[in-house]
Amino acid sequence: MAGSSLPTLEDLLAEGVSGRGVLVRSDLNVPLDDDGAITDRGRIAASVPTLKALLEAGAKVVVTAHLGRPKDGPDPKLSLAPVAAALGEQLGQHVQLAGDVVGADALARAEGLTDGDILLLENIRFDPRETSKDDGERLALAKQLAELVGPGGALACRGDTSAAGSTSAPPRRWCRSFTTDS
Repeated sequence: MAGSSLPTLEDLLAEGVSGRGVLVRSDLNVPLDDDGAITDRGRIAASVPTLKALLEAGAKVVVTAHLGRPKDGPDPKLSLAPVAAALGEQLGQHVQLAGDVVGADALARAEGLTDGDILLLENIRFDPRETSKDDGERLALAKQLAELVGPGGALACRGDTSAAGSTSAPPRRWCRSFTTDS
């Protein structure tokens, strides 16, 4: 961990992630046309190296991301379904899509992951706590996200509320941003 108090991707991989849950906050906010088709897959492609490294090392990867700026809760037009399909194509493997952010479907799917599997949670902004200005609400969301990767899990993040606010959650290995998607 040279020069940093937080581990890098290389540090995390060297420590070993096989069989461990890893929560990754990734920038998958891609542009969509009027029919909901992705018009630029650049952000998806930028996420692939980090995700592939974790998957190849045997991690159980849970990805959280947002798409657009949903108002007043879930909006089917802003579902991450097309992103899950495109990410799966680029990774060369199936990407499960949870039907919720931290609810029963997300928890069941996360618990069912095996080494090298990947789960994309539904649009994190469907949960109003993601953009809340209330520290308690953000922390509650972060703790629920941490539960999805279980004891000994790790976090690979950007500076988003769902990830950045989670350093007060139950003990985990918290990593600085090491994805190539900025």
